[in-house]
Amino acid sequence: MIDLRLSKVTAAKNKVSLTISGSKSESNRWLILQALYKNISILNLSDSDDSDHLSEVLQSNDAVLDIGHAGTAMRFGAAFFAMQEGKEIILTGSDRMKQRPIGILVDALNNLGADISYLEKKGFPPLKIKGKKITGGRLPIDGSVSSQFLTALLLIAPSFEKGLQLHIINQLTSRPYLEMTVDILRQLGVDISFEPFAKTHKEYKHNEAVQELVRIKPLVLPVIETATVESDWSSAGYWYSWVAFQEPGYEIHLSFYNAASLQGDHKLVYIYSPLGVTTIFDEYGMHLIKEDKQLPDKVVLDLTNEPDQAQTIFATCLGLGINAHLTGLHTLKIKETDRIEAMMQVGSRFRESEIKITDHSIELHFKTQTAFNQEVLVDTYQDHRMAMAFAPLCMKTAIVIKDAMVVTKSYKRFYQDLKEVNVTITEI
Repeated sequence: MIDLRLSKVTAAKNKVSLTISGSKSESNRWLILQALYKNISILNLSDSDDSDHLSEVLQSNDAVLDIGHAGTAMRFGAAFFAMQEGKEIILTGSDRMKQRPIGILVDALNNLGADISYLEKKGFPPLKIKGKKITGGRLPIDGSVSSQFLTALLLIAPSFEKGLQLHIINQLTSRPYLEMTVDILRQLGVDISFEPFAKTHKEYKHNEAVQELVRIKPLVLPVIETATVESDWSSAGYWYSWVAFQEPGYEIHLSFYNAASLQGDHKLVYIYSPLGVTTIFDEYGMHLIKEDKQLPDKVVLDLTNEPDQAQTIFATCLGLGINAHLTGLHTLKIKETDRIEAMMQVGSRFRESEIKITDHSIELHFKTQTAFNQEVLVDTYQDHRMAMAFAPLCMKTAIVIKDAMVVTKSYKRFYQDLKEVNVTITEI
């Protein structure tokens, strides 16, 4: 493991242009579809470890497939291999992956006719998967735990002879990620509808709990041959935070981003506007510009649909000395680490503040504006977003990032890009 020291920045380099790798979320969806429909090529594919792991797993002939920390590879891979007739594999991962629940997805797949069993603890990886023919049909599933469970099913559903009717029970979490899946499937040519469930339709005995309904019809041939992946908005969040810490007039350019994005984290445009960061799009991407703006006393956000930005927004408020109350964070308990607890532990090291947490929220309060402590330790807990969310705070004080290369999970060039804006980085 490599630990890195980020020296306190006294003058950030201005007018820098950075090219961000393709969206991990979009890339992983297209990788599954490419495995199902061989004639599809993908442009601007993410270079993240997660996408690399998923690509390797999908092309492997090994009987035991280890996806490390890659949660999407575990979930999307479980669905994909469940329908590979005659193929038997074991899908496993890191120790943390074995603590991340997957029972809702396994139950759903088995209800459709799959043959998946647990090799260790029930409801958790590793999984033994015997590929079967799955014809589809009607399926109820809890949407409140992880949208990735639903996406895993939707990605393979066009291959089902009967298609799929997915009845989503309870309030859907991380909705933009499911909407991204629906949009990508439509690009492929899939006939899909995603709409509120009509309570008057007595379609099955649990209909009183159904919130929404997704209908997918079988797809014979895709209508496109090439998919182009937009740059990753989750990675853009760290640069929004970086710009928020600069003096008015500071500007960087990020390629390649679209104003009309499929990615839910494009809400960063609106989230960071009150924090002094203006977004201007051009044909190649977007300019992030720091404005001379009065900052709010408190940031109050429900991040149910943008949970991956919680650590970044928290660190921004910490650096700016702004009170914050972030809710809708229940999915963060089952990520690479317990991200809510991790934010509290690491955040408390930077400066005097009061931090309160629940299973679904974090609250940051400043009684007075105090100085930053010197050379703060940032534990990553095997979580890429812990490293990158807190890294911009090197504008305020020197920091040491433990197990710093965990960032390769989603953003391999992160430290090279930090050097581009004048951050001095040394290995310790």
